[in-house]
Amino acid sequence: MSTSALPHDEQLRARFGELKPALTAQAAVIEADRCLNCFDAPCTAACPTHIDVPGFIKRIASGNLRGSAMRILDANILGASCARVCPVEVLCEGACVMVRQNRKPIQIGQLQRHAMDRFWASGEAIPVKAPGTSKLRVACIGSGPASLACAAELCRQGAQATVIERRPLPGGLNTYGVAEYKLRATDSVRETEMIRRLGVEFRCGVEVDSAAALEALEAEFDFVFLGLGLGAMQRLGIPGEDWPGENGRGEDGKGVMNALELIAAYKTGHLRELQGTVVVVGAGNTAIDAAVAARRLGAETVYMLYRRGESEMSAFEFEYEHAKQEGVQFLWHRKLVAIRQTENGRLLLETVQVSETSGTLEVVPGSQSVIACDLVVPAIGQSPLTDLLKQLRGVEVRDGKIVADRVTGQTGNSRYFAGGDCVNGGREVVDAVAGGKRAALAMLKTAEVAHA
Repeated sequence: MSTSALPHDEQLRARFGELKPALTAQAAVIEADRCLNCFDAPCTAACPTHIDVPGFIKRIASGNLRGSAMRILDANILGASCARVCPVEVLCEGACVMVRQNRKPIQIGQLQRHAMDRFWASGEAIPVKAPGTSKLRVACIGSGPASLACAAELCRQGAQATVIERRPLPGGLNTYGVAEYKLRATDSVRETEMIRRLGVEFRCGVEVDSAAALEALEAEFDFVFLGLGLGAMQRLGIPGEDWPGENGRGEDGKGVMNALELIAAYKTGHLRELQGTVVVVGAGNTAIDAAVAARRLGAETVYMLYRRGESEMSAFEFEYEHAKQEGVQFLWHRKLVAIRQTENGRLLLETVQVSETSGTLEVVPGSQSVIACDLVVPAIGQSPLTDLLKQLRGVEVRDGKIVADRVTGQTGNSRYFAGGDCVNGGREVVDAVAGGKRAALAMLKTAEVAHA
């Protein structure tokens, strides 16, 4: 589980400096003292993993950083990464009672990071409640937040868990798909190493893509947890989108490269610089991450092209404001219809203006225009995983998502549980953590009942 495949150069760190620098010890205590310790704690209710926010903040105020970290980890094993990537503005901090009083909310995310960073620095391992007391064996397919949370909870309760990942490094989108200025790949892998020390086994570089592979897992394990995430980025479905550039998939900074490929390429050191003009197609949070990354990698001009208007973009408002501060320019009500390559290797994007009438988008006559650029980055969402899901006997798939019990995560096949994006269609990291933990507790209970 080495991070040797990841870049550590100072240039990358300089370009992708963290958006929110860590609090100093003094600043953390001052901020913690602002907390009102609400008895009904709307911040805790707003957190999908229901971290005891007043409890961990109170411990920071009293200097008990280990106790604060333990309170966080009891609820959310990925408390460190969630402190960095959660949209706290619309979750815990958005629910803070300070907001109702027109005051600045408590910096819950920053305080959570402060406690977790100190825990990491201590080198201490997370306590295991009942090591090796259960013969239950579970395979978790995928190594994203849902599977990590599921495997960690199982091992903390004495069961055995094995995480199976097709890529060289674990962590899923935390490692490969979250913007570096939010969560460094090295920090994501370090968090998975902490989970490994709980007793979780990792099998990286292993693909589970057939009925035979699933049958082998069923023979080896009691239950299988599906933490598959979503599939590949959706295609634009227009002429010219398959042009990959000289090095394939646009890793020379030219051609067409989807948003997740772009983020993974620079996080793993395969793409270190961009030049010229980059056009990102889409207006979600991942599109914003790709556009900001393009600017930080050196692109002189970055456009975000979206077929609808500013009020209809799916990205959070604070992400949108951040992109504008980074110099990203937005082209609203414009649709890409074709990509053409020029003789000098640049691209010409054929676009049209669109208007919306009664929910239907219509092309504005005579609105054709051309944008010259070097790289096109589609970011219009991920496709559901379909190939593997077809192999799962008794597991219902509806609208590209696995149908699972909302409380237990159990599917129509009693031996299969599921959680994360493959169930909810793509939400926040903290939602995936909550789903994985619920499934683990349900498996433990099921096994206990079966052996009673």
